[in-house]
Amino acid sequence: MKSLLFLVLIPFCWADHTAANFTLEHDRIIHIHENGPHLLVKAEQTKVFSRRGGNITLPCKFYRDYVSSDSGAHKIRVKWTKLTSDYLKEVDVYVEMGYHRKSYGNYQGRVFLRKSSENDATLVITNIMLEDYGKYKCEVIEGLEDDTAVVSLELEGIVFPYFPRLGRYNLNFYDAQQACLDQDAVIASFDQLYEAWRSGLDWCNAGWLSDGSVQYPITKPREPCGGKNMVPGVRNYGFSNKDQSRYDVFCFTSHFNGRFYYLIHPTKLTYDEAVQACLKDGAQIAKVGQIFAAWKLLGYDRCDAGWLADGSVRYPISKPRKRCSPNEAAVRFVGFPDKKHKLYGVYCFRSYQ
Repeated sequence: MKSLLFLVLIPFCWADHTAANFTLEHDRIIHIHENGPHLLVKAEQTKVFSRRGGNITLPCKFYRDYVSSDSGAHKIRVKWTKLTSDYLKEVDVYVEMGYHRKSYGNYQGRVFLRKSSENDATLVITNIMLEDYGKYKCEVIEGLEDDTAVVSLELEGIVFPYFPRLGRYNLNFYDAQQACLDQDAVIASFDQLYEAWRSGLDWCNAGWLSDGSVQYPITKPREPCGGKNMVPGVRNYGFSNKDQSRYDVFCFTSHFNGRFYYLIHPTKLTYDEAVQACLKDGAQIAKVGQIFAAWKLLGYDRCDAGWLADGSVRYPISKPRKRCSPNEAAVRFVGFPDKKHKLYGVYCFRSYQ
């Protein structure tokens, strides 16, 4: 509960006993508190960075301008929630009051308060997941007093555009969410897409984002992509019907705990043979998110086209060169060939978990 703050302006004179011997008038501001505010919650950092699989602390401390009559800390309630993209809903993460503690959903077993001091409400999250990205609110309540602070959790990773074997503009919002999950990724947020655009991502097909909007990044304005006279930017189609509208999707992935590699095999493979070859090597056929993560975050470079789990054929080039990708570093997309074609190798992924 926020209390009222009164400002009282009191004129006063300052006598300057210099040769000029004149008087200057000023207004002095006196702060008078009525019933508070006594409780202040602050985050030392408003943004922290991590990666999938890592651990992170979301800083939060509270300060009181009084000494509690009750020496025990059980009356102080600390609640952490995650803010949704529209800020109208909050997802419960962790609540603690005295000896009572509870974590929620996917956070169970992965979150706790650091409590390095009696006023420390910092949240520790272990084994960071892609879904953990976003803004978190720390709320501290004691009696009728409460205050909050917000901290953003950013993940190092990569945004990539995706469409399925059916072709472009075939995903409603829920299909788009699942498509990203199937490729070891999550649907990207606007902030993630914006940062990818700033880093040079240019894609002329509109795709879903996590807030339900449909947008696409253009660094090189041209006629089919909003007009050649338009300035570079993230083009926005607005919010579409999540059930009926059909678009591509922008996915986000981060570091993985495993090994991504091109399988050396004596012959080219059909799709089914590629799946079996990875299994025989103690791995699984790699996903699209894994090839993008290996390319962007590990600098993986291979000029051999290989099958991936969704039936597409791609290859990652970090060092542009003739016959591979002469003009740019990129994950090159061959397409979705007939799965019976015995024309390609395969990329595999072996998890360390």
